[in-house]
Amino acid sequence: MKGEAVSAVGPVLDVRDVRKGYRRRPVLRGVSLDLRPGQLVGIVGENGAGKSTLLRILAGDLPADSGTVERAGRLGCCPQETVLHQAFTVEQHLQFFQAAYGISHLTRAYELLEELNFSGYRHERVETLSGGTRQKLNLVLALMHDPQLLLLDEPYQGFDWETYLRFWDLAAAVRDRGCAVLVVSHLAYDTSRLDSLYRLDGGVLRETERTDTIGVAS
Repeated sequence: MKGEAVSAVGPVLDVRDVRKGYRRRPVLRGVSLDLRPGQLVGIVGENGAGKSTLLRILAGDLPADSGTVERAGRLGCCPQETVLHQAFTVEQHLQFFQAAYGISHLTRAYELLEELNFSGYRHERVETLSGGTRQKLNLVLALMHDPQLLLLDEPYQGFDWETYLRFWDLAAAVRDRGCAVLVVSHLAYDTSRLDSLYRLDGGVLRETERTDTIGVAS
């Protein structure tokens, strides 16, 4: 596995004893995790298990009640809800994020459009796109600046089978470029593609066995 080859490299994400609750209900009960360059890691758990809460804390969008999260390098984040403007075209979104990231060209963005079979939609407005196609754009925006840490929340929802396979090919290619990739989902699909798999249950994160079968986290 690629992750094994880079195990001596320091982590780009180092999470220690993260805890979070809402009012009197604990959601995360001491989560610890580290991701290193060139690792593709999955976290599964039931709906309501706290996966999105954890991802928001890892991305810096939500403070933890206690514990530490340390990140290194450029961050890419693909949230479950697309961060898109209905009236803007795909190309306009690329230009806006180009300015936000401070990158000089869109070469990488156009490569990603090709890899996801999405180039023909460059001049289409978001309001005309299907849910799966919007998710493709969401993924491109998270990747176009070549992040060193990529956080993905339910990244393949709405994808057809061909796009789903393209997603895993892209995730492997990004991992092989040295990026640390974390895929968070309630479905344990194709876990053999991952270097490590964790289950979030009862607010606790535990490493679990990877299998070749398709399953639903329980």
